[in-house]
Amino acid sequence: MAVKGWQRAQDPALLVLTSLAAGPMHGYALIRDVETIAHVTLGPGTLYGVLSRLEEEGLVEPLPADDRRRPYRLTGAGAAALRERLLVTSAVASIGLRRLGPALT
Repeated sequence: MAVKGWQRAQDPALLVLTSLAAGPMHGYALIRDVETIAHVTLGPGTLYGVLSRLEEEGLVEPLPADDRRRPYRLTGAGAAALRERLLVTSAVASIGLRRLGPALT
C-alpha cells in the first residue's frame, strides 16, 4: 500500500541525474527512462525546468543538438552529487527496512 502523495515526493532532479548516469539522453528518452526506473511520469515542463536548474548548478551539460533533439549528459560534479545522494538514500532505506524487520512481509 502506497502512502497518498509519496509518488509526488520523488525528487525529479534525483530521477533525472540517475537516468543520465546511464549516458547522454535527450528529453523524450529521459522521460521514458524515468518512467521505466521509477514509474514516475515527468511532464515536459517539469523535465526542462529540472534540466535548466541542473545545468545552472553545473551538474548536467547540453551536448550539440542531434537533428531537433538536444541530449544532456552528467558532468563530473553531477556524478559526484548523485553518488553522495544515493549513498545517503541507500543508508536511510537500509536502516528503515532493518527497523521494520520481517513483520511486514
